[in-house]
Parts: sequence; structure tokens; C-alpha cells
Amino acid sequence: MKYGARNNIQAKVTSIKKGDVMSLVKFEVVLPAKMASVLTTESVEDLDLKIGDEVALLIKAVHVLPVKDD
Repeated sequence: MKYGARNNIQAKVTSIKKGDVMSLVKFEVVLPAKMASVLTTESVEDLDLKIGDEVALLIKAVHVLPVKDD
């Protein structure tokens, strides 16, 4: 299947809570993944980011798309 999302993080389904219309599916990340972010240079300077700094990445997204290879 072809899909438009470019970030691909491998994960394992750990729980499924089904509702009448929506279901909550929880995942455990299986493999390390690399991610990137575009932010203003002012933000980089305000955060005083340097190569080697350890940071938390907070993912702000509308959708997480689970894809299962058959």
C-alpha cells in the first residue's frame, strides 16, 4: 500500500480498546527512529540547541497512521 506520511516508526500493538465508533490502539516503539523538525532560527537560538544535546521530542500531529504489511 502507498501512503503519504513520510515518517515511518516501527511499533508493536500493545492494547486495543474498542468503542462503538472509535477505538484506542496503543503501540510500543520497536526500533529506534530518526526524526527531523523544522523550526525558526530564533527558536534554535532561544533553546540554545547544540549538536549532541539530548532533548525530548513532543509529537504534535492530527493523525498517527498505523500501516500493516500483509
